[in-house]
Amino acid sequence: MSLKERLAREIILAGPMTVADYVSRCLHDPRDGYYATRPAIGATGDFITAPMISQMFGELIGLWAVELWRRLGAPERVRLVEVGPGDGTLMADALRAARLDPEFLRAVDLILIEPSPPLREAQGRMLAGSDVHPRWVAALDRVETDAPVILIANEVLDCLPARQFVKTEDGWAERRVGVTDDGDLTFGLVKITGGFKRPDFAVEPGQTVEISDQQAAFGRDVAALVHAASGAALLIDYGRARHEAGDTLQGLRRHQKVDPLESPGEVDLTQWADFPSVLEAAIHAGADVTGTMEQGEFLKLLGIEARANRLKAGRPDAAPIIDRQLARLTADDQMGTLFKACAIFSPRSLVVPGFEW
Repeated sequence: MSLKERLAREIILAGPMTVADYVSRCLHDPRDGYYATRPAIGATGDFITAPMISQMFGELIGLWAVELWRRLGAPERVRLVEVGPGDGTLMADALRAARLDPEFLRAVDLILIEPSPPLREAQGRMLAGSDVHPRWVAALDRVETDAPVILIANEVLDCLPARQFVKTEDGWAERRVGVTDDGDLTFGLVKITGGFKRPDFAVEPGQTVEISDQQAAFGRDVAALVHAASGAALLIDYGRARHEAGDTLQGLRRHQKVDPLESPGEVDLTQWADFPSVLEAAIHAGADVTGTMEQGEFLKLLGIEARANRLKAGRPDAAPIIDRQLARLTADDQMGTLFKACAIFSPRSLVVPGFEW
């Protein structure tokens, strides 16, 4: 029985499924979930991430981690944690750049948090020749707090789904996934009768508001970790920098948008990161936060333009490719403005690299 058939059967028995539950099942179902069984990342897959576009991205993150370690007092032991490491490209590039400070590499205990068995295997292969050998843990609460933490989460929040609520002329309703008479999955609205906290920003009839308990929980859990251990977490993702309405659910197959209800478990599903809610949850959990910064500005502050010039000086024949990579990561009409960066940190005296305003 396919995942679609199993979901349809559950919905018939239990009633329409929230969008968040549907996305979670499509991504993480142990038998047929996208990440659990068939993640397709890269130019020949369904989507590509910043580290795969250019080595510059991971290298700058590695140098960011080194500088943060120094600002933490260069402790003899530091936990370098990456959540959702993809195929390991970001961390491989980061560790290569970090060779500029051998003391940092000697201090690092590398921890990867990855639920997908296929991706764990890919990460192990990618990092097999690195200066630091990784270990994997199941969740943030398994990271020890007896040493400072430097945490990296690139394109993690967009994998943590949100419920969707629609303002109608008659009040609020929740968008859920139901089943047609023909057995196909379909979206519909279920009227809300109570227990819904209405947004405190303007929403017009017909507009959708997304609320992600999982994203907020991630912000809370990251805050608890850096508060207990000291250190900082860098979050980079595409999403909103302020509370606003918008339906951002999308399916991706071969780099093209597809119907999110098409082929459950066989396409990647994402929703925008809700940075305000994540940072608010982190503050409530006792950590400090930066504001959000557009990815293009953040990478430029870290020195991506200078790094691109050095690469072009060493490989003049590759200059057009490097220029295209730089534009892809930083230009306003590409990843530069849609993607945002922010940090969650402790102690209060820490100034996180790249956020020195």
